Amino acid sequence: MAETASEAASKILDLTRHPVGFGAIGIFGVAYMLAMVEEVTDLRKSKPMVFAASAIWMLIAVVYAVNDFGEEVGHAFRSGLEGYAELFLFLMVSMAYLNAMEERGVFDTLRVWLLSKGFQYRSLFWITGILSFAMSSVLNNLTTALLMGTVLMAVGKENRRFVTVACVNVVVATNAGGSFSPFGDITTLLVWQKGVVPFADFFSLLVPSIVNFVLPAAVMHAFIPKAKPAASSDQPQMKRGAKFIIFLFVLTIVTAVCFENFLRLPPVAGMLAGLTYLKFFSFYLQKRSDRQEKAEASDEFGVLPPGGDQQSFDVFKNVAQLEWDTLLFFYGVMMSVAGLSFMGYLTLASNVLYGDISPTVANILIGIFSAFIDNGTIMFAVLTMHPDISQGQWLLVTLTAGVGGSLLAIGSAAGVGLMGQAKGVYTFSSHLKWMPVILLGYFGSIAAHFLINGRYF
Repeated sequence: MAETASEAASKILDLTRHPVGFGAIGIFGVAYMLAMVEEVTDLRKSKPMVFAASAIWMLIAVVYAVNDFGEEVGHAFRSGLEGYAELFLFLMVSMAYLNAMEERGVFDTLRVWLLSKGFQYRSLFWITGILSFAMSSVLNNLTTALLMGTVLMAVGKENRRFVTVACVNVVVATNAGGSFSPFGDITTLLVWQKGVVPFADFFSLLVPSIVNFVLPAAVMHAFIPKAKPAASSDQPQMKRGAKFIIFLFVLTIVTAVCFENFLRLPPVAGMLAGLTYLKFFSFYLQKRSDRQEKAEASDEFGVLPPGGDQQSFDVFKNVAQLEWDTLLFFYGVMMSVAGLSFMGYLTLASNVLYGDISPTVANILIGIFSAFIDNGTIMFAVLTMHPDISQGQWLLVTLTAGVGGSLLAIGSAAGVGLMGQAKGVYTFSSHLKWMPVILLGYFGSIAAHFLINGRYF
């Protein structure tokens, strides 16, 4: 006989005041602290977080086994793992495309183009920021940050100070850009799918999102060197198929959006379909390369120009070069938070926030919490509780959860990804120095929301 909902609920134990619950909080806190000081300890951030996830779920399993509810733990763990699997596969495809474009010389060409235009560092600061804001409304924030980070590392390789500040600007811009688009960030996507905010109403957050980006950028602008990067004598040429791979990447994003909007399938299904575009094109390039090499080998008089190495392309090499430390870090964070949620801590936090204080203060605090805990998880907890708040408050929490992750480098996928990409240049501590300025943009965007969107309250 199938188990009823009430019977299943009776098997969920509240461990918020249990020694195991306190121990899990301690393990998570220590692991997160170790991840924050990665540049000091040289301990990869994924190691303590994956250990924390394993330890937390082991503690939960022991308690449930003692109470004869062991099966419930397995169901809960698999539910959390399913969420991570979707994120992992989505990011795997995005990173594979980025690596493919880098291997084909796309970013080197962009770097040389920027240098050839004679832009100063200050102009490059705004160009990369604006591009990040615009692109993240369509792409996910990690993909956008990694792409712009590659450009910044190439353009500013002789000026560490520029790269550091520009990376902070990119993180703020990507998180702000994803906050007004229904498919720009996991928080907006969750809210849209839940149906609490109609599609068109998300775009009322455009101006507050711009304020969130522009205010900190205007302050940081004064700290960017006025000099120009050295002119580059390089003349890189994109390899065969580079432009078509860019087209395939755009087509992949469109596919993911269409799968979500029209087929009601998760975006990762569309992303994996897009990976097959790249794999088939890889097969085509490899066959052309093989034919070119055979023709060169039989070319007795050297009439044919060499070109086999320009065409050869292996998609699996690009997959192998993913930022595995970042992906495993996300596993540790998401599964740890899933464990704490299963213990009852997120529900307890939500009840305190919306039961004891005003919705405005609660939603502002939720945004600040998202700098420490995955914003998608926080938003999921809020949606699960479904507090009785106005449309304006739903838009407010969508905004604050989306941009609050910019307060710390570890608060968003964009920041974590850039820390892995620009090791030793963009770090947790270098981002922390700019937190007061980012807070200015955070509260400025909230003020703009109340000023512009007062009709929703």
